[in-house]
Amino acid sequence: MVAARHGGMPILRNLTIACTSLLLMAASAPAHATAETARDIMVSAAYQTSDKATALAMIDKALQRADAVLAARPGDREAMLQRGVAIGYRGKLARNIGDAKAARAIFEELVKANPRDAEAQMLLAGWHLDAIAQLGGLLARTALGARQSAGDAALDRSVALGGNRALYPGMAAILRIRENPKNVPLALKLATAAIAAPAPTPLDRHVKRAVETLLPSLRANDGKAAAMMARRLVPFGRITN
Repeated sequence: MVAARHGGMPILRNLTIACTSLLLMAASAPAHATAETARDIMVSAAYQTSDKATALAMIDKALQRADAVLAARPGDREAMLQRGVAIGYRGKLARNIGDAKAARAIFEELVKANPRDAEAQMLLAGWHLDAIAQLGGLLARTALGARQSAGDAALDRSVALGGNRALYPGMAAILRIRENPKNVPLALKLATAAIAAPAPTPLDRHVKRAVETLLPSLRANDGKAAAMMARRLVPFGRITN
């Protein structure tokens, strides 16, 4: 999962450099476009890349950007959050337990600092639920301490706290149907809420478009088809190698 808030970007002096956020609105844009912030790089890596080596290189770049901000402004919330996202996704792709645990610690610290931070709650939820989806419940719990109940609770809190934005119910719909094809009623309710909600950022718009692709299967009560599609709609779902 990636962060929801999307800050303003400076005017680009070099016209050959493409704003990564535009990749979410134009499928023809190159996946390796240079980004301005760690958040931009992570969004592009998570949703526009289909090659693991390319994704890992972009993650490392995002981590360097986040670390640079933290060196100048220790404790910066956005940089800490993106650092956690980068480390967590690196752990996911490389199957690195140390990275996975480090990311969880960052998300838990952010939630502890502000329990009403919807984005931090969603990232913590995604950490638990992705670990279970990737490793299975028993191994994820034994190796990483991931728990379905913790992920479900954090996901519910993120939707409740997220306000009137497409991102939170949209991602919740994707995660709910991915984890259980029988979750059609709940996923359909969340997806419908996401479609009706405003999409103020590129990530909101991306998630809303993703949810639109799920709706036909959900409305047809075809949980298996929706779950299969959801696996490609989560971050790095396009990576096949």
